[in-house]
Amino acid sequence: MGQWVRLEVDDAVAVIRLDRPPANAIDLAVGTELCETIESAVGRDDVGALVVWGGPTIFAAGADIKAMAEWGPDEVKPSVDALGAACDLLEAAPKLSVAAVNGFALGGGMELALASDLRVVADDATLGQPEILIGVIPGAGGTQRLTRLVGAARATELVVTGRRIDAGEAASLGIATHVVAPDRVLDEAIEIARGFAQGPRAALAAAKAAIRAAGVTPGPAGIADERARFLALFGTHDQREGMRAFLEKREPRFGEPPS
Repeated sequence: MGQWVRLEVDDAVAVIRLDRPPANAIDLAVGTELCETIESAVGRDDVGALVVWGGPTIFAAGADIKAMAEWGPDEVKPSVDALGAACDLLEAAPKLSVAAVNGFALGGGMELALASDLRVVADDATLGQPEILIGVIPGAGGTQRLTRLVGAARATELVVTGRRIDAGEAASLGIATHVVAPDRVLDEAIEIARGFAQGPRAALAAAKAAIRAAGVTPGPAGIADERARFLALFGTHDQREGMRAFLEKREPRFGEPPS
């Protein structure tokens, strides 16, 4: 799609690849390209799920600190807005996303991983929100998504210390949903994403939206949202096919029926 972010689609899975050596530092250009690439992938009919990957050695080591060191609020705002918009797009997309994390996912890289629905993490990976150690805090949604994922106490400890965690701790906290060998990260993420792409896409989108509502509008409003989405799935091809397959004791054939 651009100079630093690539899009490859195969068998209904879109792999969004950050490729800005040596550390996939996220600046305004990378954030903007991420937004454009995510929007393009989500809008494609031949894409059913997304994988975000930084390559075999590093996911993303955060912002371009060298460029930002002398900036004020006005100068830094476009860059953090671009990354924040990319994270928001990924989180709100009706298609499920899987972050494939090799190496380091720090700062803005961690925020991008947190915006994904699932995270496949290499067993030698390192993750964290170390912004406090350079005198700032996460600015692209990291405090909010981390708190929703691990709770306020754990999020506070990680953010205010800037402590890095390994894959084992990330799994115990619920940040890493799968931990695999480094050379299996991308394949595992694609395999999971392909399962989503071949599944009941409308129901998966509804499930994602309802779960998100639990964090944004909890309580009665979230329950009402869930119920409305549940009812809206009745009469769809996948609902009828899924229930028919269950009754007939066979595997369902999800997807639009042939014309």
